[in-house]
Amino acid sequence: MSEPVRVAAIDCGTNSIRLLVADLADGVLREVDRRMIIVRLGQGVDATGSFAPEALERTFSACEQYAELIRLYDVQRLRFVATSAARDVANADEFFAGVRSRLGVDPDIIAGSEEAALSFAGATGGLTDVPGPYLVADIGGGSTELVLGDADGVIAAESLDMGSVRMTERHVRSDPATADEIAAMTKDIDALLDATVVPLAKARSLVGVAGTVTTVAAVALDLPEYDRDRVHHARISGDQLVETTSWLLSSTRAQRAERQAIHPGRVDVIGAGALILARLHARLQVDELLVSEHDILDGTALSLHQE
Repeated sequence: MSEPVRVAAIDCGTNSIRLLVADLADGVLREVDRRMIIVRLGQGVDATGSFAPEALERTFSACEQYAELIRLYDVQRLRFVATSAARDVANADEFFAGVRSRLGVDPDIIAGSEEAALSFAGATGGLTDVPGPYLVADIGGGSTELVLGDADGVIAAESLDMGSVRMTERHVRSDPATADEIAAMTKDIDALLDATVVPLAKARSLVGVAGTVTTVAAVALDLPEYDRDRVHHARISGDQLVETTSWLLSSTRAQRAERQAIHPGRVDVIGAGALILARLHARLQVDELLVSEHDILDGTALSLHQE
C-alpha cells in the first residue's frame, strides 16, 4: 500500500463553495474534513452576465477561510474546480485573480465531459447493491449535470442550463410561488429534459448528489436538523419526492426557514431545485432516488492521485 497523500478539493458552484480535505492512497479517500459555505456566486449572472461585486466578496471571504484550513491540515495537493456560473462571465479575470491571490492556484474551469466524469466517479464509488446503468444527477444553482454510466464508466453526459438559483431568479416573484410561476418553471425544465442527449430511458437507478438533492432528502426524511449520516445513501420513494416537492413549492419562505434541515442559504431556492429533481424522476423507470453525499468534490479529490 502506498503512503497516503494529503489532498484538498474545492468545488465552486453557483450557490455554494465546498472544501474536502482527505488522505488519498491507492485510489481510496479517507475524509479528514468537509465544509460548505453558501456564497451565491451566481447572484444575478443570468440577467447581467457578470459576477456581482458582493458575490465576489462573499466568495473571496470563503476562499480565505479555506486557505487557513489548508495550511492547518498541511495539504500537499490542491485542486479548485469551478463550473456553470464561472464559464462565460464578463469579469472572469477578477474571479481568477481573487482566487489565485488567496489560494495560490488558478480555478480550473472544467469542460462538461470532465465535470461528468468527476461527478460520476465521486457519486458511484462504493455502490455495490444498486443496479446499473446509473443516472447521476447533480442539481446545482446554475446548471444540472446528468451523467449516465455503469461499472465501465460514463456512457453519456450533459450539462443543462437549469438550476435552483437560475430557475428561481427567472420565474419566481411571489411568496409562495404562484401556480403560474410553478407552471412556467415546469415548462422550462421539461423543455430542457426533452432535448437532453442523455438516454434517460436506459437508467436503472437514479443517484442524486450535491446540496439541492441532499436537502430535499433531509426534508423528505423529516429530519429535525441536517444529518449527513442519515442522508448518505438514503432511499427516497417517488411518492415522498412528489410530496416533499409540493410542500417546498407551496410553503412560504418563513415556513421553510423554520425547518432546521434546510440551510439558510437554500431557503429561497430549494423549491425550484426540488422541482427539477421531481420532473427528472418522473421520466425514469425507477422506483426511488438514492442520495449520495459523495459527488464532484470527491471525484476531484480522487483526480489528484494522477499528479
